[in-house]
This record gives sequence, C-alpha cells and structure tokens, in this order.
Amino acid sequence: MTSRRQQWRALLDISTFAFRSGIEALSHNALRAALTSLGILFGVASVIAMLAIGRGAEQEILQQMRLLGSNNIVITPIVEQKEEAAQQAGEKQPRKFSPGLTVHDAASIARIIPEVETTTGEIVLNTLLTRQGRRRSGKVVGVDTAYLRLLNLSLAAGHLFSASQIANGRPVAIIGAGVKARFFTGDDPIGRTIKVGDSWLTVVGVLADRTLSEATAQRLGIRDANLDVYIPLSTMLLRYRDRARVSAQDIERAARDDGVVVVGSGSGEDADKLAEQRNYHQLDRIVVRVRDAESVSAVAGVIRRMLDRRHNNVVDFEIAVPEELLRQEQRTRSIFNLVLGAIASISLVVGGIGIMNIMLASILERIREIGVRRALGATQREILAQFLAEAVLISLAGGLAGIVLGVAISVAIEQLADIKTIVSGASVFVAFGVSISVGLVFGIIPAWRAARQDPVVCLRYE
Repeated sequence: MTSRRQQWRALLDISTFAFRSGIEALSHNALRAALTSLGILFGVASVIAMLAIGRGAEQEILQQMRLLGSNNIVITPIVEQKEEAAQQAGEKQPRKFSPGLTVHDAASIARIIPEVETTTGEIVLNTLLTRQGRRRSGKVVGVDTAYLRLLNLSLAAGHLFSASQIANGRPVAIIGAGVKARFFTGDDPIGRTIKVGDSWLTVVGVLADRTLSEATAQRLGIRDANLDVYIPLSTMLLRYRDRARVSAQDIERAARDDGVVVVGSGSGEDADKLAEQRNYHQLDRIVVRVRDAESVSAVAGVIRRMLDRRHNNVVDFEIAVPEELLRQEQRTRSIFNLVLGAIASISLVVGGIGIMNIMLASILERIREIGVRRALGATQREILAQFLAEAVLISLAGGLAGIVLGVAISVAIEQLADIKTIVSGASVFVAFGVSISVGLVFGIIPAWRAARQDPVVCLRYE
C-alpha cells in the first residue's frame, strides 16, 4: 500500500512539474501557441454549435408533438378541386355524390375500428367578437369534450362543457387566454357573457396560455388557441352553421354549378366566400386518437378505405399522420446535423495535425535543452510528460476558447436566424474532453520522439 501511494505521489509530482514547465515554455512563444490552437478553437466551437442546434431541433420536435397530440390521425376536407381537361362532346361524366366529412363519419370511425380510442370533430367559423364596445375578428370553434384532451389544451380556470350543455346545444363557451386579455381585462370571465357573431355566449372556462409562433402554426396546420372561442359542436350546428342542411338556394346554386373550381380564381374576401359556398363538408377536421402508436399507419389505411366507401370513392378528404411527418422531419434534421458535425470534426483533426507539426518543430529547436535536462538526471518519462503537457495545454486553451465561442455562436443563431438552440452541460463536457483528447492523441508522437533522443547527440547538436 505504501509503495503504491509513493508511486502515485511521484506521478503527481512529475505531472505538476511537467505542466509548470509547459506553461513556461508556451509563454515564451505565446503567439505561435495561440495560432496553433486556432484549429482546436474553431473545431470545438463548431461542435458545440451543432450540438446546440441538434438539441434545439429535438426539443422543438417534441414540443410540436405535444401540440399535435400523440398517436393522432388528422382528416381534413378537400374543398377546391383542381381544374381538369375538358371532356369531348357527349362524354360528360356524371358526378358522384359525396356527403363530405360529417359527424357520422367521426362516430363510425370510433365505433367500427377497434384500435381507435376516440374521435373528435371540429367546425371553424370566422366571426366577430364583441363586448362592452370592443370588437375584433376571431374564430369560433365547435368541438366536443374529447377535443381539448386530444389537442393537449388545458384549462386555466372554469370547467369543461357538461353533458347537458352539449346535449341541448346551450350557448356556452371556453375562451382562449388572448380573448380573456382583450375582453375581460381585470375581470373574472367565468359566468360573464360575450357576443360571438349574433349570439351571446356564457363563458364557462378559460384555456391556459400557449405561446405559438405564426410560422409554427402555419407549418403544423394548427391555430393559435389563445384567440379562439370554443363552443359545443351541437351549439355550432344549431346556432351558427351546419353545411349538412340543404336549402332551396343550395339546390339552385348546385344546378347552375358546372362542378369545376379553378384554384386561384378570385382574390381576397370574394375567394373566401366562394370557397365557403363550395364547401359542402359538415366538419372542417376530424382528429382520431389511436390506442397504440405502432398501429397508427395501419389504422390510417383502414380509415382511408372506409371513407372511400362512405363517400362513393370521391376523393374529397386528406389523411395525415402528424407524428410520422414530425419523425421524418426529425430524421432529416438528424442527418443534417451529423453531416455538419462531421464537417466540424475535420477542424479538430486539422488542429491536431497543427499541434503535432508545431511540437515536432519544437523538438528540433529545443534539442539542446533536452540534452541538458537528460544530463542533469531527467528521465524519459519526465521528458515525455513535459512535451505531452505542452500539447495538451495548447489543445486545452483552444478548447476553452472554443467553448466560449460556441456558446456565443449558438446564441447568435437563435437571435438572428430564429432557430432554437440549447447549449447543454453535456455538450460543454464533450467539447472539453475532445480538446484534451486531441492534445493527447496528436501530442504523444512528438513527446515520445523527444523522450527517445540520445542525450549525448543532443548536447553535440549545433
């Protein structure tokens, strides 16, 4: 035990002396050492920046998955059809009837497919919100009780719609945090009324604030829930809009319609009104929750075949699996980050080669110093430790400066390019370890060559 302790103490003394000697030697050639460490500096900075971008992208993907809900399948209607080539005279094809997406579709999916946990429908209407002389445009959304759970929307105050309110189509609403801030400043909205369109609704709940950028909302196809007013689906169909009801005007307009909608025709409000007139779907979206994540793709195929039969093979709907799209995006970003990380690692290799080159040149410059130290009793281990310490110090200095630069680059990317970055302690630790490892790997050969020098030849070297 005593001999082992003495060995460790001797090794510690050699290491301490070697690092002191290395610091002294590098201080005499500070500019050369600084230039040598630039390769390590930029390599470490690049690695930290890439890891920060990758971690930020991963966190963003997870956040988007929470926004869209896990194991969800989204069914949306196709309102406008693309213009097709004109048929020859006498070859006019009869148009097949399709009821569009309806509440019966949502109910049938939940009832027939065993792997489906639940379904929820959604109807969105652009309208005006009014209270105490304040007015602004907004959206009223008809939903059922499962909608908020499937889309991960939580309540900050109040309660969900009751069974009797849903069954009777009562004029009640759950408002977003933005609606509360604009129309109920300083007031408790629970139990108070707000005019939505032509109807007065009683507020029974307030959603928790959920910040969502416009770019993210457009890319994911979701709305900013903070500015929405949610009402029971039965209330929407009873008091606002039900496209499944066919009026005399609808029949007359359909008789005049040739069935072709040119995408892009019209502009602004007229185009929106035309699209609304052409829209025969009762629901604007159906969200399906699958019990098992592994069954999502299979269930999506079953739903497609089922709706094809219900809609008489009219392709007037789209089915999307948000989780698969986000997973694909995550794989693409991971590959991109791996490529950038590989490119960044080249800087570390180049920096390591620079350290090896400078250390080999330093041996020739200090060969007489090596001979004098060996003549005074320095062992090969001590010479090896001295030159290896110098290489590690050069690499370590570049690594520490690279960590600072990498953090600064990550912050700049997030501020200027609007790309989320997260610098974790693990990435800093990895960069620190990489910088030391580069010094050890690329410094061992020069240090070993210095230790193997013949002291007699070194003293005679001119």
